[in-house]
Amino acid sequence: MNADGTADDTDDTYADPATIRRILQGTGDTWAVVGLSGNRSRAAFGVAEVLQRFGKRVVPVHPKAETVHGEQGYASLADIPFPVDVVDVFVNSELAGGVADEAVAVGAKAVWFQLGVVDPDAFGRTRAAGLDMVMDRCPAIEIPRLGGPA
Repeated sequence: MNADGTADDTDDTYADPATIRRILQGTGDTWAVVGLSGNRSRAAFGVAEVLQRFGKRVVPVHPKAETVHGEQGYASLADIPFPVDVVDVFVNSELAGGVADEAVAVGAKAVWFQLGVVDPDAFGRTRAAGLDMVMDRCPAIEIPRLGGPA
């Protein structure tokens, strides 16, 4: 762990390289991005662009239910009327566990907590439910490591 509490590149406790590869390359192409709005200054906006360049369908999930990057937004995961493969979480750690539980409830295959988002209990619950999960990593950083577009 780094001094700020984030995982360093050698800490694979919550970011197993095989799991990262499986989520990015094989889990599916529909990513619900929780916290994605039309605010271009937020990290979620840029990460969603990278995911789209990598061939992922990005579904914005935000209370405003805004259309972002050409995709209809939804106020919650439960409001999405089609299957979601991966739930990418851009909310703070205190709220992230609830989002992970919602991801399990809607039948997602994987959950991805962004940099700085850590909830070990949610990790345990999500993995126990049979989902892949990564915490404290960013797919926009991991994609280039796999040789994908950035």
